[in-house]
Amino acid sequence: MRCCLRAIGFLCLVSAAPIASAADHEVLLGGGGDSFRPRDLTINVGDTVTFRNLGGQHNVHALDNSFRCANGCDAAGGEPNGSHWQDTIAFDQAGTIAYQCDPHASMGMRGTITVQEGNAGGGNVPITAGFTGAWFDPLQSGHGLFIEVLPDNRILAWWFTFNPDGTQQAWFGNVGTIDGDTATVDAVQTVGGRWIPNFDPTEITQPPWGRLTFTFTDCDHGRVDFTSSVGGYGEGHMDLTRLTQPAGLSCP
Repeated sequence: MRCCLRAIGFLCLVSAAPIASAADHEVLLGGGGDSFRPRDLTINVGDTVTFRNLGGQHNVHALDNSFRCANGCDAAGGEPNGSHWQDTIAFDQAGTIAYQCDPHASMGMRGTITVQEGNAGGGNVPITAGFTGAWFDPLQSGHGLFIEVLPDNRILAWWFTFNPDGTQQAWFGNVGTIDGDTATVDAVQTVGGRWIPNFDPTEITQPPWGRLTFTFTDCDHGRVDFTSSVGGYGEGHMDLTRLTQPAGLSCP
């Protein structure tokens, strides 16, 4: 399988795969465990995979020798390295490639990347019931969203996070609508609550917060774009990776 390796200070162009609009997927390693997270990943032709080492003496080495990376992907850079390195690899052909961390392969630190033709060059997929679950950004672990796809092209989404000053928790969301591959939620923010026995439902208010727009590139990856009328939140987006999926649900 041919690939294009892009690391900090290093660029190897093997093919002219149209990666500009492709999706980027993340695989985390190290940081308290000798494992790849996720271990098995399915992507589309033209997508990229960014390996991020959170700590520990690791590398990523394809068993077919198409890449060997750590702090770079050259002969020296591919040696196991304990720094917080990252390398990005782009895949331009369908197939399955197995890889490992050389010093920890015997301990089960292995993974696979399956590259499929389906959504070549990027693009979004229809939002179905299989997208129900918890979602987060692995680089911002500690806050995230619960999503439930409802009948009649509706979606329930709540973001459990913190206020811009970091002085208290905040959560906002609502029921929105799904239009093919895009879901839109006009979010409200729940305020006024207190812990029992002082909870008073008459004190709860839900003022408008802003708008959340969801899109997904595959069953395990997507993004939420946001714009808020509440001071400090502003506008932007967060990349999403699936954290959970309810038993009995499948995502094609």
